[in-house]
Amino acid sequence: MSSATVAPEYGFLSRERIVAQPAFNRWLVPPAALAIHLCIGMAYGFSVFWIPLSKAIGITQSVACPADMGFIGQMFTTTCDWKIKYLGWTYTLFFVFLGLAAALWGGWLERAGPRKAGVVSAICWCGGLVISTIGVSTHQLWMLWLGSGVIGGIGLGLGYISPVSTLIKWFPDRRGMATGMAIMGFGGGAMIGSPLADRLMKFYATPDSIGVWQTFLTLAIIYFVFMICGALGYRVPREGWKPAGWTPPPETARHGLITSHNVDLHTAWRTKQFWLLWAVLCLNVSAGIGVIGMASPLLQEVFGGTLIGLNLTYSQLAPDQIKLVETIGAAFAGLLSLFNIAGRIFWASLSDRIGRKVTYAVFFVLGFMLYASVPAMATLGSLALFAIFLCIIVSMYGGGFATVPAYLADLFGTKMVGAIHGRLLTAWSVAGVLGPVIVNYIRDFQIDSGVPRTQAYNVIMYILAALLVLGFICNALIRPVDPKHHLKTDDAEAAAITKSAASMTPSAPAPVALTPAVAMAWLAVWIPIGWGVWATLAKASVLFRH
Repeated sequence: MSSATVAPEYGFLSRERIVAQPAFNRWLVPPAALAIHLCIGMAYGFSVFWIPLSKAIGITQSVACPADMGFIGQMFTTTCDWKIKYLGWTYTLFFVFLGLAAALWGGWLERAGPRKAGVVSAICWCGGLVISTIGVSTHQLWMLWLGSGVIGGIGLGLGYISPVSTLIKWFPDRRGMATGMAIMGFGGGAMIGSPLADRLMKFYATPDSIGVWQTFLTLAIIYFVFMICGALGYRVPREGWKPAGWTPPPETARHGLITSHNVDLHTAWRTKQFWLLWAVLCLNVSAGIGVIGMASPLLQEVFGGTLIGLNLTYSQLAPDQIKLVETIGAAFAGLLSLFNIAGRIFWASLSDRIGRKVTYAVFFVLGFMLYASVPAMATLGSLALFAIFLCIIVSMYGGGFATVPAYLADLFGTKMVGAIHGRLLTAWSVAGVLGPVIVNYIRDFQIDSGVPRTQAYNVIMYILAALLVLGFICNALIRPVDPKHHLKTDDAEAAAITKSAASMTPSAPAPVALTPAVAMAWLAVWIPIGWGVWATLAKASVLFRH
């Protein structure tokens, strides 16, 4: 046997196989990330299936289950329809397993690389849809929960964090903008998927079928193609790579929290900075998700007949008038989704200029003022200000998600930021329960206590404003990570880094090379985004007809 050294062979999905060549254009990576996020973002739009699925047996109207049929019986029944409250558990499972998957496998993702994680995400998300297809066609609720909720939720977690570390390394000069572009896709997934699913259900519907299982299968095929293309489009920069003409600013020129050192995953999540930022994200998301969850009924119940030009309260409206008001409420929810998306790229990009800590301080201070002012706007009957305030609030909800990966990179470095981000997303899982519980239970308690519907949300808004005060305090307490937690760099590597930095001269970042490949990659994601924006604005136009 020859004693010559044999070069290791790497698998097609391995991290080593996707190290970029010197001429690779970094602007090919964001559309790859968007391709995955736009698909998994449909999780936000799954409510479009609830009403059709609640009539899967009856087709035109729900077939009620016997009064003596228990919860377990309804999981397996094929003779009566599911209740919407049980279908809604799929939504809860999405975000619980998103957080768990991101936390458990974030470290593996850093080792395996984004391509392998993206492929596994596609298999889980689309495979979950296929299992749900079988569940709907055989009318087995547990298969819907298992397929989309559990397995699909795992796909959500891996797909959500797969581009974070990669993008931050490709865009050290624009961390916030880079992660904002990708995470914008998660907010925009429902904007595309919901109207597409609605059209597919109508296309597949027959006198004997609601068209949902066929829609699930079609979406699984479409999403699998897009997600695999996105995963195969991922590349990671070679060690020591920097954008042409860019050099890191000296420590004295950086925002106070930005470090040039790295912290290991197992060390990072034990620091007080991690848990303070965990609380910051949890409180910001709890308040924001509370508003998103109640925005449509809040608008309808507070403004009632005013929305259709009548001086009537919601309780005084006739059934046909309530349908008109509900249409406007749905249009308002669509408008909020646009601000959710726009906020992700706007606030994350702004954070590159003013710093992540200042950006979150703005979220909490401005958010507190807006939340506390909403009841007054409702009392005054100022629909325009009410709508503007909620749109800004939702933009900061989206901006919080997009800014937090860059915040983590500032604190803990870029080496393990994807894995650390995965652990931090458990805050989202907690907020996904906390926010809706605060809103739903207090609203029902207020109405049951005789409080008019127009005032039932006042206390809720003040409580959510109080959460933002706590968030502001936690954010203010965040300080740079103690140097004792930094990974130790050996002397030779440190000397090489110092020599490389000394040989570089500061200059403006090189202009973007708009090659045909870059143009095609961006068109592939912007065409569906543009269609989703058009569909949303067309629906939201009803807001301006009254």
